[in-house]
Order: sequence, then C-alpha cells, then structure tokens
Amino acid sequence: MLRQYFNPKTIVSDTVAGLTLGIESIPDAMASALLAAVNPIHGVYAVMLSTPVGALFASSVFMSVQTTSAMSLVVASVPQVRGDDGTASLLALAIITGIIMVIFGLLKLGSLLRFVPHSVMAGFLNGIAILIILGQLGNLTGYDTQGANKIAQTFDLLQHLDQVHLRTLLIGIATILLIIILEKTRLKSFGIVAALIVASLLVPALGWDSVATVADIAEIPDSLPRPTLPPLSVFPSLLIPALSLALVGLIQGAGVSQNYANPDGKYPDASGDFTGQGTANIAAGLFQGMPVGGSLSATALVHSSGAKSRFANIFAGITIAIALLLFGAAISAIAMPALAGLLIVVGFGTLKLEEIRMVWQTGRIQQVVMVITFTFTLLIPLQYAVLVGVALAVILFVVDQSNKITIKEWVFRDGQLPIEQDAPEVLAPNKVTVLVPFGSLFFAAAATFEEELPKLDEDTRNAVVILNLRGKTELGSTFLGILERYADELRAHESKLMLAGITSIAKGVLEDTGQINVYGRDNIFVATETVGESIVTAHHEAEKWVAQNVAKNNELQDEEEQNE
Repeated sequence: MLRQYFNPKTIVSDTVAGLTLGIESIPDAMASALLAAVNPIHGVYAVMLSTPVGALFASSVFMSVQTTSAMSLVVASVPQVRGDDGTASLLALAIITGIIMVIFGLLKLGSLLRFVPHSVMAGFLNGIAILIILGQLGNLTGYDTQGANKIAQTFDLLQHLDQVHLRTLLIGIATILLIIILEKTRLKSFGIVAALIVASLLVPALGWDSVATVADIAEIPDSLPRPTLPPLSVFPSLLIPALSLALVGLIQGAGVSQNYANPDGKYPDASGDFTGQGTANIAAGLFQGMPVGGSLSATALVHSSGAKSRFANIFAGITIAIALLLFGAAISAIAMPALAGLLIVVGFGTLKLEEIRMVWQTGRIQQVVMVITFTFTLLIPLQYAVLVGVALAVILFVVDQSNKITIKEWVFRDGQLPIEQDAPEVLAPNKVTVLVPFGSLFFAAAATFEEELPKLDEDTRNAVVILNLRGKTELGSTFLGILERYADELRAHESKLMLAGITSIAKGVLEDTGQINVYGRDNIFVATETVGESIVTAHHEAEKWVAQNVAKNNELQDEEEQNE
C-alpha cells in the first residue's frame, strides 16, 4: 500500500514527472484564475494544495486534481464571487463543492454519471471552449469589452477595433505562435512555460510598459497561504453553483477514471475518485484556493512524463510551493496578453469537433440536447447550463420512450413455437388473442400503450385477451387504471382479460391494490422458471373458456330455433 505513495524504485521517474507537472501547472493555474475573474494567486494556491491532497485520497493513482477551464468559467458566472465578499465566497464555494463530492463518494454514487448524457457534455464542453476563446479577446487586444455575456462582448470588440492596443495584441499573438512552435520541439509541455517567459520578457525588453502584467491586477506574494475559514453566512447561497461545479468536476474526473488504469492494471473506482476530488477541494478552499476537479490534461501530462506512483502528484505540489517561495516576484511579471494567448490555445484544444459529429449521427433527441445545451452554455450562467442540459435530456428521453411502446400478437399453432405479428386493430369474436407489449410501461408511456390495444366493436363477443407481462416488475397506478378500463370493456362485450407472466412482485401489487379482484384470481398466471409456461397455460385455459361459451351459445341458438 505504501508503494502507491512512495516507491524507492520509481523515485527518479516520479520526481521528474512531478517536477514537470509542477512547473507547467503554475501558468495553467494562473490562467484558470484569470478565466474565473479572480486573483491568480487563488489558482496557484488551489493547485499547490489540491494536487498532493487529491493524490492521497483518490482511488486513481495518477489523477491530477487541479483547476480546469470548465470549472473556472462556472466560477466566473457566480455573482457572489464578484461581490463585496468575493474572496470569502470563492473559498466557501470550493469547500461546499468538496463536501458535495465527498458525500457523493461516500454514498457510492459514481453510477449517477450515467444520468448525464454524452450529448449534454458534448454541448457543454464545446460551449466552454468557445467561451474560453471569446472571454480572452479583451485581454488579448487590450480593449475593455462591454456586454452581458461573452457573445455581446465579442460584438462590442468588433465594433471598436480602432481601440485595440497594438502592443498588447502583438504580445498575445507572439505567445500563441511560440506555444504552437515550442510544443512541437523537445520542450513539449515545457514549451508553454517557455513561451510565457519569452513573451513576458519582451515587454520590458521593448520598453512596452503600457502592456498589462499580472502585477497590475493582483499581488503575488512569495509566501505560502495560511488556513482561512470563510464566514458561515456566505455558504447557503452557494449551494446551487457548488452542485453544478461538483457535477462538472465529477464528470471530468470520470474521464480520468475511465482512461488511466492504476499500476496494478485495474481501473479506479469513480466513487473513490469523488472522495479524492472532494477532499482536494476542501483543502484548497481552506487554504485560499479556488474550486478544482480531476484534470484530464494534467493527468495525461504527469502520466506521459513517467509517473509510476502517487508521489509524482505529491511532488508536483511541493514544486509549486518552492517556486512560489523563490519566484513570487517573477510570477507577477507575466504579461496578461501572454496568459490570454495561453487560454486561447487551450480553448481551441478543448474543441471536440469529432464528438459533435458523433453525437449528431446518433439521432434527433441527442442533436436537440446537444444544441440546446451548447446554446444555453453561451447565453446563461454556467451553473445552470449543465443542470438545464441534464434536465432536458431526461425530459426528452421520457418523451421518446413513451412513444416507443409497441404491442405484438403471438399466434399459437399446435406443436409449434408462436408466430409474432402486428396486433389486430379490432378483436375478433370467439378467439384467444395473446398480446405482448414491448417497451417501458411507466406512466408517461401508458397512454401510448392504451392507444395500441386492439379495439372492441359490436361484433366482439366471447373473446379472450392474454397480456404477457413477463419481466414487468413494476405496475404503476396509471398502467393499472388502463388495464382495469380494458377489462371492464371486455366484460361489457362478454369477453375477458387474462394476465400471464406475472412476477411475484407484480402479483403483490395486484393483491395490495385490490386489482386482483378486477380480473379474478383464476385469470392471473404467475411466471415460472420455464419461459413461456404461464402463457401456454393461460392460452390453454382461455381456449377452454372460449370453446365452452361457443358450445353454450350454440345450444341456446338451437333451442331458440326449435322454439320458433
């Protein structure tokens, strides 16, 4: 167990991987804080604490819990973070987010992620990518954009191109070009750090003092953070945005869980990773950091850099702390358009056009969910966008499933397996009709089921309908109401309804609700281990009943003819 945290055999590779991640994480953390519109130091503090703490508590050996672009944009859309108690609200937001994640983890709710469709995340994350790019156009150009959202601010910039600060724009463009070029060299991930340093050094070298630096918007101390507990009064109003942050972070973290196996070859437990991300958030919030989550890009970096144990992420946190103590003043000199250029590169890298294409080919409902989630992501506060997308997906799924009920007829022939065909529109007299419903019978689908049932006309007499309900363990009140009406209608036509394949659970429901008296106990056939046995038995009894009634009717008809 100890070797997960520190293995002497892998200390060199883990140290190199941790050093790589630690150095690269500093500009990433500052950029994420810039994206969240908060002091960059809160991003650095967050990564310094969350990376090692997440490594200690997560199920995944390699997961890096850090600031992410998606979570930063959600933070930026929370009004409390920009208010008078902005810093306190930011720290409280991280703590509440962490508590929610820990609760989800302890309750083993990793399976909840299946309720977030891929179409929602495709729309949300691609919308995030666009917002990242648009949101940095102001810092890239030096123009203070105005508008209610990123779209409006972009249009405002396009209308005032004459106010673009040329020197700021040149530094931003230089950063973008340097990142693209240097990442293709041996520097690889260090290319980002090198590009920021070179671009930022150009500012004093060229005497362009009018280009903004980090020092112009915030002070970066050369000291470690002290523990701080935000006032309890700021916590209640942050519950909804914290829930959205937890959901986004957990989904992103699940991407790590599903893509990076532990050294023993087994994939980590998603619920265990919930706990790891939660404790990392609580630690970040208590030490003046912003919300964090499982980062796929950071995990990919530490893994590709040679990490073999959890010590790589632990050492990354130590690296950040040392860099902060030794180079705090240097960090303050990073040019703002350089950070903006970094974020624009990140934004383009976040675009998942292949996922859009894949979702688009899966059907109309998935298309609608993705497009609406994407649109909402661009136009409404992000803490609501992902929740709206999930709710929309659930609603559309219910609507879609409620229209997928079909009823087939099984026609039995002596000594042969039944033949399946479309159910008749009208029940024939003196005949046994076996009906098999396919699809869910939950309340929204019950109305469709009722429409699919064969109708009765004036000629329908002495008919039996056998409804095969094998596998239908839950019979809702709406569905039972439809069956009762159909049974009453059949009785009015001197016919009856039989239920076959009834599970013990379903029979218990019929007993408890008194519905068993509607059909009669003799017309209920409980499912057995032998598939089809209850239907065959019901079919045999139904044919006997029909034959007896036909014989009775023939006798009565003969008597009437004799009397005449």
